[in-house]
Amino acid sequence: MPMTKTEYQHPLMRAYWAQIDTRFPQVEAVFEDVMAEALAVLTREGIAAYLEAARVIGKLGRGVEPMLAFLEEWPSTAKAVGEAALPAVMALVQRMQKSPNSYAITAFLQTLAPVARRLHAQEQMGHYLDITLDFMERTTGSIHGHHTTFPSPGLPAFFAQAPALLNQLTLAGLKNWVEYGIRNYRTHPARQKDYFSVQSADSRAVLQRERHGTLFMDVERKLDLYLRGLWNDAEQLVPYSTAFDELRKPVPYYDKLGMRVPDVQDDAHGVSGIDRYRATLAHMVGHRRWTRPQIADNWSPFQRMAVEFFEDCRVETLLIRVYPGLRRVFLALHPQPLEAACNPETTSCLRHRMAMLSRALLDTDHGYVDADLNDFVARFHAIMEPGESERRDSSTQEIAALALSYVAKTRRQSDQFAKVHFDNTVVDYRDDNRHMWQFIEAGDEEESFDQDRKAAPDQEIKALPPRHYPEWDYNSQTYRPDWASVYEALHASGNPADIDRLLQKHSALAKQLKKMLDLLKPQDKVRIRYQEEGSELDLDVAIRSLIDFKGGANPDPRINMSHRTDGRDIAVMLLLDLSESLNEKVGGSDQTILELSQEAVSLLAWAIEKLGDSFAIAGFHSNTRHDVRYLHIKGYGEHFNDEVKARLAAMEAGYSTRMGAAMRHAAHYLGARTADKKLMLILTDGKPSDVDTHDERLLIEDTRQAVKELDQQGIFSYCISLDPKADEYVGDIFGRQFTVIDHIERLPERLPQLFMALTK
Repeated sequence: MPMTKTEYQHPLMRAYWAQIDTRFPQVEAVFEDVMAEALAVLTREGIAAYLEAARVIGKLGRGVEPMLAFLEEWPSTAKAVGEAALPAVMALVQRMQKSPNSYAITAFLQTLAPVARRLHAQEQMGHYLDITLDFMERTTGSIHGHHTTFPSPGLPAFFAQAPALLNQLTLAGLKNWVEYGIRNYRTHPARQKDYFSVQSADSRAVLQRERHGTLFMDVERKLDLYLRGLWNDAEQLVPYSTAFDELRKPVPYYDKLGMRVPDVQDDAHGVSGIDRYRATLAHMVGHRRWTRPQIADNWSPFQRMAVEFFEDCRVETLLIRVYPGLRRVFLALHPQPLEAACNPETTSCLRHRMAMLSRALLDTDHGYVDADLNDFVARFHAIMEPGESERRDSSTQEIAALALSYVAKTRRQSDQFAKVHFDNTVVDYRDDNRHMWQFIEAGDEEESFDQDRKAAPDQEIKALPPRHYPEWDYNSQTYRPDWASVYEALHASGNPADIDRLLQKHSALAKQLKKMLDLLKPQDKVRIRYQEEGSELDLDVAIRSLIDFKGGANPDPRINMSHRTDGRDIAVMLLLDLSESLNEKVGGSDQTILELSQEAVSLLAWAIEKLGDSFAIAGFHSNTRHDVRYLHIKGYGEHFNDEVKARLAAMEAGYSTRMGAAMRHAAHYLGARTADKKLMLILTDGKPSDVDTHDERLLIEDTRQAVKELDQQGIFSYCISLDPKADEYVGDIFGRQFTVIDHIERLPERLPQLFMALTK
């Protein structure tokens, strides 16, 4: 169990605990574990801000839930969008606290991390917070003419649905969806709740209407593999929204924080959204490989624009040499301006000329007749493709000189006109070329983004960070993301001799089991010959080696052989419910259910070890969704030895049974095993429940959903229940995959037999 604050040995941990200034025992129970995650993610300044924010949230008067939600969610949030987003988050929390919507603070904080993982960037998070603030202010205190007493009816539902919505929509789409709900249901509380919980028909219709294009979050992994596999580049990808900058539409770019791309790409000009992403990334990779920064202090805007267009075409020409298929994509996405589209008598045609030139540099069939344009196209290709006798790589400096010549040759008085021709001149897959320029007068010093993200050695505290799992809400038929926090640890140790005595107590049963085990053991042994070390001597090879030795030749030392057993490939996870009810006595005896479980598990572990199957043992209990404890008793890499027996001997029962979260975490380990059959055995004495859940069906339905998830992963789950009332609910959870043991005293006998029946 976690230490109390007075037991913290590490002086930094005591200081951290003092800084948050709280008396909530629920926070104390998980504090060391959440700090382990925070110290692994946040900077020193970030840790101080994190603890101060937690202290403030703990003083809001909303109970322990907001504080726990923040402590658990912020490290993951900061990892996704950066710790610099914290002031904006806290500003919204303060606004909510000062409004009638303070009850929704917990819902906001609870979904913060899953929202951040979908947004990826601080800028995106800022837009999400703006949408939330606008929603809150426009739907608060406006029902039937009242102005001060009514909180926003749909706000908690919106927070609950936000992660799922951002799985389907861009921020622009989310903003439009929210705007429709506000406009139509601002004064209708019930219908507003239905809309923002995505229950009403028009809510789903607007959601479907706003879904378009290829979302970055859906193809992020593919794009990352594309960068690594084709270009050997592992830069971080960071999305931005195209819907919130009305003055200037954002364009791709890269800096020390990563490669910035739009959060959605529509299909265009016969090119799919994902291929548009690939074109953008390829273009930026080309600049990263071949472009060298130029000093720009003495160059005019026209000159810099020309250099950028020429350099863009240079890197794309080099990219096409590596992967010729890119030519089709680049040309499909590149605008093709009509030569007579701009009137130089009234309009600045500078961009129009540059767009035509850019098209001509890539497209041999461009069809333009302008003499200057064709002259510079020829000079460009002479630089890019010299004769074989003088084959060399072009350079940014060389192309820049060509661009400056083009400017000197083609400059016109009309280029200064205020009216500029923009139609069909934007090459939207290209980045903004900020990496190309250095300005001496402004200073070449670059900001350092590579700050230390790890705690110093003297700050490290031995604990594993929590893993957050979703939980199924059967009322809304949706997952609550990051709802249950699972903390794992190695189980404490006791006296292994206690387990040896239990095995000796059941020696007669063990003899009976051994006969059954011998029948279960695979008989199709495969002999492996020519081994220097093995289980027995290979006589044929040994005699031949002896003859060689007598004859003066070097004998073959591989005179042994061993055996491999084929035909049984099973991985097993035995998951033990260690809730408080295991301390109850069995019948009229002095023995508890926990003690009987120890005997049964010891016999089962002995039996599985004899069979040679890969197996692990873990126990779990919970004290609200914020504190699910998962205790490793035996790992897959361990034998059933004294260390494992010592952990079994120290088993203790307490708290509640949040079974779904424990099963999902156990599946994290079992799913990683390579085996033909994966079996999870759950030994429990009651139905799933926890002290923070008042609807008894909620955790039953969540565990049922967890069983379905495991089945989809190829994991067969089976429940052994010791609850005499289990027939009322266990079938709803496990279907036919369960056994109820009415006579608990027979558990040591029945448990190994059940395992053998399941794996024969």
